Amino acid sequence: MNEIKCLIVDDERYSRQELVHLLSYSKLINVIGEADSGETAVIKALQLQPDVVFLDVEMPKMNGMEAAKALLELKKPPHIVFATAYPEFAAEAFRYEAVDYLLKPYDEEQLHQTVQRLEKLMQISTTKEEPPSKKGKLSVELEGEIHYLDPNDILFIFRDEKVSRIVVKNGEYEVKMALKELESRLSSFSFFRIHKGYLVNLHYVTRLTPWFNGAYQLELEGYEEKLSVSRNYVKALRTELEL
Repeated sequence: MNEIKCLIVDDERYSRQELVHLLSYSKLINVIGEADSGETAVIKALQLQPDVVFLDVEMPKMNGMEAAKALLELKKPPHIVFATAYPEFAAEAFRYEAVDYLLKPYDEEQLHQTVQRLEKLMQISTTKEEPPSKKGKLSVELEGEIHYLDPNDILFIFRDEKVSRIVVKNGEYEVKMALKELESRLSSFSFFRIHKGYLVNLHYVTRLTPWFNGAYQLELEGYEEKLSVSRNYVKALRTELEL
């Protein structure tokens, strides 16, 4: 499989068009249909068999939650991504095994993360040939000296205002690179985003503990403090971690 077939469901035409436009930036996304109601969504899902349905919540007659329930009862149920202006339904949404819960107006970075999560869930790889895994080290400057860090020694990285902080067992380093750039440079290693501002090395994860509102706290080997895992990333994190 080299594409993700999507069905966009929203009773507002402009919202459908906006989401179609934003998803067009991903080469792996193929929007195969649109629907303006929950009833139409179920019918089109039967006809088109999408891999994922981007589903609004507040719609007349059959709302998004009712539509999600019906979609999950299909012989080949699609993944569900809720896309709505109402944050109060988030907890209920994950009862329907939602991959993500996007809020309007859409955050492009969060949408990008959603697509990445779908790629991992569906084990999709790009058709473009990727270069062999890099064997180099990450360079950071400290007091005029250049230090080279083995990515395998990094516990986690987080964004702190205008800098990114790289945490290792015996200290931390500060770099001006954006978290997104660091994520790209470390793509050959076992790093995973658990929050908009955090990347963790999965090799050091030892425990996940339920927290509140669907979020979790994560414990890392060699680090005393717990890190917060956003509820939007919990399911994908568990998929990545567990056999």
